[in-house]
Amino acid sequence: MTTATRDSAEVHDHTVQDMRAINDVADELNRARWIFHGTFASAHEGYGVLLEELRELETEVFKKRERRDVALMRKEALQVAAMAIRFASDVTPIVKS
Repeated sequence: MTTATRDSAEVHDHTVQDMRAINDVADELNRARWIFHGTFASAHEGYGVLLEELRELETEVFKKRERRDVALMRKEALQVAAMAIRFASDVTPIVKS
């Protein structure tokens, strides 16, 4: 396999992983909106929810490598991403000019 072919394969693998993560974030965002109806009441509430999810990820990341639960880390990372999108959507909606 040439370097160019290997690089292309690696890019493809990362693209597939990225698309799966994006789809998983969308699923998590939909799940959260279904469970917690409505929008964030304020920027403070949205920030608090996002910070809580980030701290849950931090708890897992800061464990010794051999004690980390990779599936839980992924779950928490997806929740951080979903809440960041929700914050952007609820608190800073696009204003049409």
